[in-house]
Amino acid sequence: MIIYIFPVLKIPYWLKIVLGIIVCNLVGLLASSVTLPAIEGWYSQLQKPVFNPPNWLFGPVWTTLYTLMGVAAAGIWQVGFQHKAVKHALSIFGIQLALNGIWSFLFFGFQSPLLAFIEILFLLLAILITIKRFSELKAWTAWLLIPYLLWVSFASVLTFSIYWLN
Repeated sequence: MIIYIFPVLKIPYWLKIVLGIIVCNLVGLLASSVTLPAIEGWYSQLQKPVFNPPNWLFGPVWTTLYTLMGVAAAGIWQVGFQHKAVKHALSIFGIQLALNGIWSFLFFGFQSPLLAFIEILFLLLAILITIKRFSELKAWTAWLLIPYLLWVSFASVLTFSIYWLN
């Protein structure tokens, strides 16, 4: 993550926020490289539960969530990268961010709802650990991750339902 590249430089807080938002949204952009081609093809042929949101909703929701994640990470970064707890919290954050991107490759790229469901359970665990670590440093950063936790929880149910129906 970009935080590891500049650990000792004095970076203004606003720039940390911008970098956090960019890094998180880049993960979404990378994931969309396998998601978008599959939407009209493979995904459109799947049986989906009645609570499946319309396709157009996913982009704005994920952009918002990635932005909140970036702001939260910047808030933790601002505490000071020299602190062991900050390094640990941001490492867990990086792991969950990677798991977030991997989900799209498993679900849409490999067309495997089962693998994606198993992986999203690890993602949920990583999000919970991230929230706990963030709350120990700055409570408001953990609160910014609650919508993300709720959406991924919903995505877990949706992923399992798609697996079950297909």
